[in-house]
Amino acid sequence: MSWFEHGASRIYFEDSGAGNPLLLLPGWAGSIEELAPLRVHFASKFRVIAADLPGSGKSEPQPRAYTPTYYHDDAAAFLALLDHLGAGPAHIVGFSDGGEVAFVMAEERPTAVRSIATWGAAGTIEAPPEMLDAFDTLIDEPIEPLADLSAYLKSAYGEENARAMSSSFAAALRGIIANGGDVSRARAGDIACPALLITGEHDFVATPALVSEIAGAIPGATYIEVKDAEHDVHHAQPEWLATTILAFLAKQS
Repeated sequence: MSWFEHGASRIYFEDSGAGNPLLLLPGWAGSIEELAPLRVHFASKFRVIAADLPGSGKSEPQPRAYTPTYYHDDAAAFLALLDHLGAGPAHIVGFSDGGEVAFVMAEERPTAVRSIATWGAAGTIEAPPEMLDAFDTLIDEPIEPLADLSAYLKSAYGEENARAMSSSFAAALRGIIANGGDVSRARAGDIACPALLITGEHDFVATPALVSEIAGAIPGATYIEVKDAEHDVHHAQPEWLATTILAFLAKQS
């Protein structure tokens, strides 16, 4: 159990295994616990630094006040964490928001990133207004597709914190979309390291169209669409995901 402070963030991380460093990042509101099966696989080959995103899991602040710059803020924090641990260059493996942060890290400081492997990340935020509106009422009046997420947030963070974080998160996404929706897509050509981008066939967040587009803009990137899967490929096909990412990483190590 370890902590790293950077600006307003206090990041919780766990360090295990040995070998070339690998930073493992979960998605928004998730935690490293849900990626435990992947960590076991990765730690057999790499030094795995698994970290909760600021405002999620055990990392602070909670509730977090998200801003439209939060992806870049988090990228700066995790680059600082790698510096602090003497763990660069590192492989970055990220799900959803963790993958978005990985893209930005590779763009901002190429020398710190050995490779990136992501699933459920697109470099662009696209969401209909009604979906963002649904996050404002997520805790008290969740729409059916978000009922499970609502229950999870209340259980993991408590109703008051969950209400604040989901509303703030939606406001930040609105700000990003108002500015064109770009997170890392415009600079994707600056990503010089090997990259593996995975998304589910039915992922409505990081759609195959968006993910294949950014993959095509990253020199030499590999794109895989997982048949019948949705956003959470690590739940739908955990063994396949671990094997696929490990095979990719083995080529880079």
